[in-house]
Amino acid sequence: MNHPPVLLVIAHGSRDPRHAATVQALVRRAGALRPGLRVETAFLDFNLPSVTGVLDRLAAEGVRDVVALPLLLTRAFHAKADVPAVLRQAPAPLRIRQAEVLGPSPLLIAAVERRLYEAGLAPGDKSATGVVLASAGSTDPEAIAVIAETARELRRTGWCSVRPAFASASLPPTEDAVRALRAEPGVRRVAVAPYVIAPGRLPDRIAAGAAEADVLADVLGPSPELARLLLARYDGAARAAERVAAAAV
Repeated sequence: MNHPPVLLVIAHGSRDPRHAATVQALVRRAGALRPGLRVETAFLDFNLPSVTGVLDRLAAEGVRDVVALPLLLTRAFHAKADVPAVLRQAPAPLRIRQAEVLGPSPLLIAAVERRLYEAGLAPGDKSATGVVLASAGSTDPEAIAVIAETARELRRTGWCSVRPAFASASLPPTEDAVRALRAEPGVRRVAVAPYVIAPGRLPDRIAAGAAEADVLADVLGPSPELARLLLARYDGAARAAERVAAAAV
């Protein structure tokens, strides 16, 4: 009997206990959507289990195929360097396919809007509301470009204006984006939407920068859209692996 590849979700990790708890909740939600799929969680830093620890355990149990999914919204340094480096340390019997990062995706736009509505806004508020799409930040130009395009896609859903902001490494910070939106014609209220998966130091910085906003949404967390997106990225990587295997026969 052929078993589907194990889905290994790789999160960054944080000293903040809310981070790991949120990641685990998201992974559980994804697993519940796909009964029979084995889903594991590992962390690059700060939290256990480690990626190498989980890979060693899977190999010892006789698992052969793994889809490693970076729990990241953009292809920045962690996706390009850290994750591939740790996967190269995997035991030889394991066949590992690294899935694409989560973003960009229409499901992420839907998750952002869900959090804004949960924070008190309604679809009818869009035309008079400016949104700060506040991400963790990066020095990687590709990642910054993806955040900018995501802000444009969010704007196309009907919000009065959308500006990207960053908690570190890039400009503008959240508080500057809030003030800039406040000055735009037609913007009667300003909302901050954290474009981050789990709580931690940088999301707390985003929240502090939202002090002058009218609405602060929650992090994306274990939203239904993110859970579905994890499975979509898994399926894409698994199908790619199958095509490679078929071509080799």
